[in-house]
Amino acid sequence: MADAEVSAGVIDDADAILAVNNIEVIYDHVILVLKGVSLTVPAGGIVALLGANGAGKTTTLKAISNLLHAERGEVTKGSIIFQKDEVQALSPNELVRRGCIQVMEGRRCFGHLTVEDNLLSGSYTRRDGNAAIKQDLEMVYDYFPRLRERRGSQAGYTSGGEQQMTAIGRALMSRPQMILLDEPSMGLAPQLQEEIFEIVKKLNDQEGVSFLLAEQNTNIALRYATYGYILESGRVVLDGAASELRENEDVKEFYLGVGGEGRRSFRDVKHYKRRKRWLS
Repeated sequence: MADAEVSAGVIDDADAILAVNNIEVIYDHVILVLKGVSLTVPAGGIVALLGANGAGKTTTLKAISNLLHAERGEVTKGSIIFQKDEVQALSPNELVRRGCIQVMEGRRCFGHLTVEDNLLSGSYTRRDGNAAIKQDLEMVYDYFPRLRERRGSQAGYTSGGEQQMTAIGRALMSRPQMILLDEPSMGLAPQLQEEIFEIVKKLNDQEGVSFLLAEQNTNIALRYATYGYILESGRVVLDGAASELRENEDVKEFYLGVGGEGRRSFRDVKHYKRRKRWLS
């Protein structure tokens, strides 16, 4: 059964802000990285995209945000629907204007600029005037009070947690309806990971921002997301409500470190193979 068939109907398309339909991604016209990935993000939802390093999570986000071309990649099959419009042919800045923005892995701030200048750079696509931008800057500082304290510091000299907050705050300055957040917990202490995810939850609850989170830390992602997809080798091998995935015995063994004799692939498990949830 194809991935598109597996996920179809789980979230009503009428409620979806994003629908990725059976996409394939190829790098350098040769290397097939994504092999029929389908997923849906409901408006106002938090969806986790899970899997080990190299599973295809970042490539999926870059396919959605149209950043693949910078790395000689392209979507060769399938479609990407944002706000009911097909968007895979748009440029990244056009997609940002429509309300979808990616926060890249690795806390990519402009190190030579101050924290505040980094935040203001996120508003470059806006046309609603300085007063509205200043109001949103104060909103970002309310969510990230540590950034208010560090507003005049060069971003490259702030801590990893502060740089992650700056990257998310910069995305917020574009007034997004959806944020693609790549590995937000990477390299952060557990306490800072919790702090970042708590802010994500607040932004979702209070500002109505939808999130698609790519995460290796399955445990924390499934505590904050409402739905999850697990990728292996460029395919969706399992999806479901976050509460169900947390209780799934395979997920516990492979990704949550509960039981088992070392991590194996889902495809090594007869119980999983009987579900036939991957492309033949």
